[in-house]
Amino acid sequence: MEFTRRETLAIGAGAALITVLPFRANAAVDDLINEFTGGAAVADGGVDLTAPEIAENGNTVPISVSADGATAIMVLAAGNPTPPVATFKFGPMAASQSASTRIRLAGTQDVVAVAQMADGSFARASKTVKVTIGGCGG
Repeated sequence: MEFTRRETLAIGAGAALITVLPFRANAAVDDLINEFTGGAAVADGGVDLTAPEIAENGNTVPISVSADGATAIMVLAAGNPTPPVATFKFGPMAASQSASTRIRLAGTQDVVAVAQMADGSFARASKTVKVTIGGCGG
């Protein structure tokens, strides 16, 4: 099998693009977290993120997040075309700092929750959800 010069360049460009795309998705999530935290350090733990290990359908994946003492919790889906899912804000009279919802996932990916605590610190949790049928055009 012989390749023309154009076909060789197209294959090379495609391989380079496939190599770079996952890094751009993670960079977008990191940028969103930095924007939410103002560049402050984020500690692992302190946030409870509940999501299924395997979701049969990516259109409705149930999740819940909670963090004692949080004033806001941001939820991101790292592999979605638009990673921000929701930001929950809690006032001083909130009975609990927890929320639950159903989200749409494009495929197997990490769901990330970042909480802003009342003392100004930030905490993070993430969980990988394996999706068998994609929800965002998959």
